[in-house]
Amino acid sequence: MKNLWASSIRRSRYAVAAIAGLVLAAAFPKIGIAGFAWIAPALMVTAALGKGGGEAFRLGYVAGLVYYLTSLYWLLLIPYRWHSLPLGPAAGWLALSAFVALYPASWVWLVSWRPRGRSSQAENRLEAGQGVLAWSWAERSLWALGGAGAWVALEMILTRFLSGFPWDLLGASQYQMLPLIQIASVTGIYGVSFLVVWFSLSLLSAALLVIRRPTMRSVWLGEILLPILTIAALFNLGFRQLRQAAPQAERSLAVTLVQPSIPQTLIWDSSKDEERFQDLLRLSRQALTNKTDLLLWPEAAVPELLRYHRPTYEAITGLAREYHVWLIIGADDAEPRPHAAAGKEMDSYNSSFLINPQGKLVETYRKRNLVIFGEYVPLVRWLPFLKWFTPVEQGYCAGTNNVPFDLAPLQVRTSVLICFEDLFPHLARRSVDEKTDFLVNLTNNGWFGESAAQWQHAASALFRAVENGLPLIRCSNNGLTCWVDDRGRLREIFRDNRGTVYGEGFLTAQIPLSAPGVARARTFYNAHGDWFGWACVGATLLRLATGLALRRV
Repeated sequence: MKNLWASSIRRSRYAVAAIAGLVLAAAFPKIGIAGFAWIAPALMVTAALGKGGGEAFRLGYVAGLVYYLTSLYWLLLIPYRWHSLPLGPAAGWLALSAFVALYPASWVWLVSWRPRGRSSQAENRLEAGQGVLAWSWAERSLWALGGAGAWVALEMILTRFLSGFPWDLLGASQYQMLPLIQIASVTGIYGVSFLVVWFSLSLLSAALLVIRRPTMRSVWLGEILLPILTIAALFNLGFRQLRQAAPQAERSLAVTLVQPSIPQTLIWDSSKDEERFQDLLRLSRQALTNKTDLLLWPEAAVPELLRYHRPTYEAITGLAREYHVWLIIGADDAEPRPHAAAGKEMDSYNSSFLINPQGKLVETYRKRNLVIFGEYVPLVRWLPFLKWFTPVEQGYCAGTNNVPFDLAPLQVRTSVLICFEDLFPHLARRSVDEKTDFLVNLTNNGWFGESAAQWQHAASALFRAVENGLPLIRCSNNGLTCWVDDRGRLREIFRDNRGTVYGEGFLTAQIPLSAPGVARARTFYNAHGDWFGWACVGATLLRLATGLALRRV
């Protein structure tokens, strides 16, 4: 009977962990209930109350796995078949989710671990909440702050390890809370994640006190007072920032964004290359009936190697000359490897090109941060069988540096981010200087059908505008084609005839610019980078080192 009771409790813990994962997934688009993000971390820790070590890690892993399997469901929509079987997308979905679930698992373990030396190992765990209640208010407050810092530290690693996968960082769930997210101009998106987790753990402490001490009705207030006051102060500052009258734009740039909505099955069908390219030209000519200064095409819009396929090159440069318009387009590029035979051993790049109104190719930017198993296969030289499970055939090489695109006669400068590069705060920051007028993202979410991927991507990307204090223009194959102002407001979103963001069409927007020659004011984050995130990494490592030292006492 005792074993049956223990087994029932164990199952209930894993059920709570799974519910926590579902709640966290629902905080992001398309469901997008932002308030769920404020309770999901507390639910994860609740599942592990009274447990430490491996059990806490496993419970956190279940929560993380359910979260990622749910929120990344759109990976199953990739139209790729492995040996005529749809195993490729399923294998990628499972493998990626299984890997990134290690991060919430590690967080639950870190939060549940409180070493105090060998003599008091019974207190090393949050035993049914007694560990929290046995601490002083200051200790509980430090525990909540430390848990928030640990979450940010793990997000910093997630953003960088193995080329990084910063998809749906916790702070991105708050993208519609405009006053709150203004803190990103100082701390980056990590500051928003910190606030959410800090409040969530403080709320858990308050709930435990209410349960254990029901007669002390107001005791819980002290647990959440500090985070509430902090969040209220930040909301107040954010409202002030949003209400500040923006300086009257000295001028504006007319930018036309073309969304061709090319099915991914056509991209793999070379016999359809000419047809889809002509459709793109047709759509662009329709768009250019509006007077515009700059025309954008999304990532991989051009089916051929632009610099090596003469008919494609002439058609595009001819379009620029005919309409006297600047173009920024997404296309593949290639370079012969050193000492390679003529026409052989080419290095391929996912690139964007700047073409001036005279039809001259002015600049080329090559994507620096590649998608693992999407644009390159790690260890393929030693484990060649890995490429059988991905759509990658040859793979891409990474670019080495940012290349500003100067539209000199217009006195305009922009920098381009390709694909999911607009998810990386540190990469976007390195693409911006005091002369940059706006950021451009060329992307292709057509891989994922008409799913939540497009909304999740855009929700995360808009933080780059807040962090760097300048507009972000996104041109996508099938959504979200839009532009975001320097406060993170989605100003205009393209919608098709059905009212969705997924179909073909175009959007012309007037992007405000400062006076020519006037340097843009830099945000604190743009000037100083991830100081907050690295501080959280340092604090978490210090806590671990101190804990390990105490264990030896």
